[in-house]
Amino acid sequence: MIVNHGSAKWEGDLKTGKGLVSTKSGVLSDQPYGFNTRFEGASGTNPEELIGAAHAACFSMALSMILAGEGVTDVKIETTSKIGLDKEGDGFAIKTAHLETRVSGNGERAVIEEAARKAEKGCPVSKVLNAEITMDVTVV
Repeated sequence: MIVNHGSAKWEGDLKTGKGLVSTKSGVLSDQPYGFNTRFEGASGTNPEELIGAAHAACFSMALSMILAGEGVTDVKIETTSKIGLDKEGDGFAIKTAHLETRVSGNGERAVIEEAARKAEKGCPVSKVLNAEITMDVTVV
């Protein structure tokens, strides 16, 4: 099993608090996030943007694997995943993820389209977007 991680620090309440998000690789290191970056368009990142990037990357990799198996060569894939955060009761929920992808390669159009449908359902991030969530908590 491969295990990677991201981490976050947070100080303050929801509306005026501020956080920093980092990744194991260091590609993101103490990048700011907060209410204003999530709901008001301020500079910085937010959880939905990070999920969208992960989803687009995972889908593109899965699609490239499927296309290679179908004999499609010279593949180029550009994907965006739009993650929808909706009000639900007293909180919010991610209810939609819409993939938009552009694919080119040497292969039949129908084969490429079918491969994209398989990758949409089969990439690990697509699967986790509707997963059981578990947690370990340490309170200090």
